[in-house]
Amino acid sequence: MIKQNYDLAIIGGGPGGYTAAGEAVRAGLKTALIEYRELGGTCLHRGCIPTKTLMHSSEIIHSINKGIPGMLIRVGEKNVPYDDFSADIDMKELQKQRQEVSDRLAGSIRTSLSKGGVELINGMGTVVSPHEIEIRPVPGTEGTTPARITADTIILATGAKPGKLPIPGMELDGVMNSDQMIVNEERPSRLIIVGGGVIGIEFATIYLGLGSEVTILEGAPRLLATLDREFSQSIRTILKKRGASIHTGAMVQGFEWNEESAALICRFTEKGEEKTVEADQILVAAGRVPQTEHLFGNGFSVDMNGKYLAVNDRLQTSCPNIYAIGDVTGGVELAHTASAEARNVIYTILGKPPQENLKVIPVCVYTDPEIAYTGMTLEEAKEAGIQAVSKKYPMLGNGRSVLSQQERGFIKVVAEEETGRILGAQLMCARATDMIAEFTEAVANGLTVQQMADVIHPHPTYSEGIIEVLRLFEM
Repeated sequence: MIKQNYDLAIIGGGPGGYTAAGEAVRAGLKTALIEYRELGGTCLHRGCIPTKTLMHSSEIIHSINKGIPGMLIRVGEKNVPYDDFSADIDMKELQKQRQEVSDRLAGSIRTSLSKGGVELINGMGTVVSPHEIEIRPVPGTEGTTPARITADTIILATGAKPGKLPIPGMELDGVMNSDQMIVNEERPSRLIIVGGGVIGIEFATIYLGLGSEVTILEGAPRLLATLDREFSQSIRTILKKRGASIHTGAMVQGFEWNEESAALICRFTEKGEEKTVEADQILVAAGRVPQTEHLFGNGFSVDMNGKYLAVNDRLQTSCPNIYAIGDVTGGVELAHTASAEARNVIYTILGKPPQENLKVIPVCVYTDPEIAYTGMTLEEAKEAGIQAVSKKYPMLGNGRSVLSQQERGFIKVVAEEETGRILGAQLMCARATDMIAEFTEAVANGLTVQQMADVIHPHPTYSEGIIEVLRLFEM
């Protein structure tokens, strides 16, 4: 069955897809959005929002349990020393809260798109020609007849999914990927995390806060290997202080079930030595891969860049009327990147110049304290042939950090030596993920140290650290 033609058809209902749909209908384009799972995609249901929901509760539990020396907490009519007090959490209730948050936000998106005039189609979209999409029924609804629609323009925004590592024992109960860990209703006494990248470190922060014993196995020489080295060193120190066992340069050999101890065993090598560690659950958080399975059919396809869809600087694929955005293209795989790319594609379709600056994209890691960075590091600036200087302000001198008992943290800024132009910033402190936007705007607009320092920041706030680090430069 061939349905009516659309000006635009989008496959994928995540941040890139639903942003594109909203922008398109506001511009008067007849738009269809095809999604076979929940509207909102990975970010809303298996990534950004649910992990931060879990993180929020984890931070509260950690804050209560770490206590304040000499302070008492009142329980009923009694004053109880912190040393004798321990807070816990109901994981089923926590998961219920996580689901409610995701459902609420997804409902808001659905209402907004429906009122705007977007046709929401629940199904699996497969591009079978430059202008034609076959929509197959969602698994479990096989009785539904497949349909086909045509569209002048197509946007592919199918995102990514957890990658599978060729490790023996991956099929064992209790061995999970990040999607499965998100909905986990048990708090393991012992948790092994394979992968010390962003996903692994965020889950380590969550479960340490909830009281689990956490072991991290990372194959690279350091945690957060793709980030500034100082982030790696600081987060390792903080996680170890909280009780994490960390093994870098660790190559996992396989997982087994030990009947005698009723536990999972992970075998790995570290510095040539074979080792084992036991746990109740294992999280394999070792990267994600693009969602391209069943994306093309009938002998039709577009050019690929390895596993990813290849696009030009206008985000066009090798088929000019088909665009691709977000994680399915590689690059900086973040929700806000996909949303910005979506808006630029709509501008392009309308014949307007792109307005979103994709050259400066802030990156955030929701550890405790938070990590955020944007623009260049000092090393990257020097590699680009730029004479640059870097200054760092330790946040232990910040009043808000002291009164809220924050752990070690810093704000580091990189600027061009001659002009003072801000080139980049690296933050590791409370509210870093909020403050990074100020530096992103400065880098994108070529602001100088002096121009940033001229702005008054309120007291007492974490953002005063921005002014303090800028004052370290000679202006």
